[in-house]
Amino acid sequence: MADSEKGLYILLFSIHGLVRSQNIEMGRNADTGGQVTYVLELAEQLSLRPEVERVDLFTRQIRDKQFSEDYSQPIEPISEKARIVRIPCGGGRYIRKELLWPHLDEFIDKTLKFIKREDLDPYLVHGHYADAGYVAMHLASLFGVPFVFTGHSLGKVKQEKLLEEGLNQEEINRKYHMEDRIHTEDNIVGCADLVVASTQQEVKNQYGKYEHYSVPRYLVNPPGLDIKRFSPYYDEEHTDDMAKQARDTLQVELNRFFITPDKPLILSLSRPDKRKNVASLIQAYGESKELQAIANLAVFLGIRKDILSMEENERDVLIETLLLMDKYDLYGKIAIPKKHDFTHEVPELYCIAASRRGVFVNPALTEPFGLTLLESGACGLPIVATKDGGPEDIIKNCNNGILVDVSDPVNISQAVKKILIDEELWKTYSRNGIDKVRSYYTWSAHIDRYLEKIIDLKSHSIEKQLSIPGTGPVARRMIHLNKIIICDIDNTLTGDPESLKELIALLKKNSRHIGFGVATGRSIDSALEHLAENGIPIPDVIVTSVGTEIYYQNRNNRDNGWSRHIRQKWDKETIRRLMATLPFVKKQDPETEREFKISYYMEPSKDHLAQIHDLLTRNRCRYQLIYSHQKYLDLLPQRASKGKAIRYLSYKWEIPLENFLVAGDSGNDEEMLRGEPHGVVVGNFSKEMDVLRGKRRVYFSPRKYAGGVIDGMSHYKFLES
Repeated sequence: MADSEKGLYILLFSIHGLVRSQNIEMGRNADTGGQVTYVLELAEQLSLRPEVERVDLFTRQIRDKQFSEDYSQPIEPISEKARIVRIPCGGGRYIRKELLWPHLDEFIDKTLKFIKREDLDPYLVHGHYADAGYVAMHLASLFGVPFVFTGHSLGKVKQEKLLEEGLNQEEINRKYHMEDRIHTEDNIVGCADLVVASTQQEVKNQYGKYEHYSVPRYLVNPPGLDIKRFSPYYDEEHTDDMAKQARDTLQVELNRFFITPDKPLILSLSRPDKRKNVASLIQAYGESKELQAIANLAVFLGIRKDILSMEENERDVLIETLLLMDKYDLYGKIAIPKKHDFTHEVPELYCIAASRRGVFVNPALTEPFGLTLLESGACGLPIVATKDGGPEDIIKNCNNGILVDVSDPVNISQAVKKILIDEELWKTYSRNGIDKVRSYYTWSAHIDRYLEKIIDLKSHSIEKQLSIPGTGPVARRMIHLNKIIICDIDNTLTGDPESLKELIALLKKNSRHIGFGVATGRSIDSALEHLAENGIPIPDVIVTSVGTEIYYQNRNNRDNGWSRHIRQKWDKETIRRLMATLPFVKKQDPETEREFKISYYMEPSKDHLAQIHDLLTRNRCRYQLIYSHQKYLDLLPQRASKGKAIRYLSYKWEIPLENFLVAGDSGNDEEMLRGEPHGVVVGNFSKEMDVLRGKRRVYFSPRKYAGGVIDGMSHYKFLES
């Protein structure tokens, strides 16, 4: 953890990218809901506290002509001590959050690079929504700091609702990658030190559906509200010129829809999402002639230019809205504006509706919290909302409206009518909303509870699960290294116990700034066992299975970014089937096979190698072939090898390749010895290494085994600063 005198450096993650500190595009699409407001205000409010040194809100950088250039700026200040940090991954175009999963490991790697360049010392990592939870979970593990998670919405709950709506499981998985999301959420819940939820119902009925529900601590901490922005509808004293201008603009915009503009106003404000159930509100209004006579209806469904160019979900909701308006002949009674400005116009919308003695309706089928209910309540606008989720707590605390079963439109219309026709009830709900939102839902109280809880997090479950004696947080170690020595194990490190002891002593003496790694054909379990047998200390980096797997310190800390990188176009089953047709190769023991490695025995023959290349190339296989010790044949993904793994490590941890010293003895070490690293071939090398003689930065040592590594270090003056 950070030194308390320096203050806390808190990392927040909200990955989808449509996050900016000004002119928030609320409701533009499914990624721009209340979570955007929440994380921005959380970052700003945390940064105001003296014990907090800095808050960085990490999101994806978007460089897309269809979106504002604001989303492409690498750094955007929120306040003096808070900023938005945009990390590029998955290209520049906007990608909806359900499709971001393949790019999250790239996001992790580039976030590490950013933290190293800025020389930052994280105290805590907090992920918002499942994708950011995945990123935060891995970063917290790497840095050995507490991991906090806020789901905002959870996959199991969403899946149940989608099944109820008639979608089948296959369609849900195709569109929302739901199985992967739910599996990830279960891992997140099992690893989190603290889960922040808005309501007790969310903890029990939503997180309670997950296998690891009982693992983390929970903090029920409802979002705060910016009371300065959402002031009572009658409070002209706090209405500046910009707010007055926004109110006048909205009045004109709304009035052009209505035949009788002075009626009370029923207001709804949400994203165009089927789960928001806006169709039931329009049906409730359309089927009640009495309600149409009493009030007008205004439905704000985000920002749109051309409905036909929108995503399928948003497009379907908007088309259904227009068709229902036509079905019930609501022209002159309903407003469906195309846009609104969140910062200045939304507070004025609530005030306009309140000044017209109206009602705010949130008809969502399920609502984890319901920030719009707080906003409208703070302005003095009574509410009607779903019985499911967060609104139960809000009504319990504020008593400023009515909860209904929104699956039946009649329930909605009856509740709205009840408030509109009873003047005393309207006044009671209005007054309660103004007073009690300010009592229960302030940012000051939210931050007090948050800081008290996170400062109490002394250690976290991930570190306990992943660490073993003698190891520490990976990232804290790796980002401070400026050099690394990586050696093959068999016949390079091992073979001469005396020179190995000498090498281990040198590594320990220089361990502060020089890392130690191994690169081997062995599996991770075999490598760790063999290292222990020979008294070799736990390496910082373990590259196993001929470069197809990378681990840090132990078998649990696998580099998922590398695995995802090499998986592309790897068709293991096809390669295995084709190799079975060759009579001169013999499959190795099944235990040697890994996800990205197929191993055979083969006698040395240039013709045989040529036949393998011809067979696999003709069948359009993408592969890497490694032949070593005149008998071992390994087939790997095209992107994998020991050498490529070392280049990946150089990229990920920003350690120049020329600051690597690599040592080996056989053909499966050949590629990692080429290029920019300082290469050492130990004296007991296999004959296939002769191809490296005369190559730049490849030193053939006369000493054998670990003695050759020591000699190579001396040759390159590698221990000198």
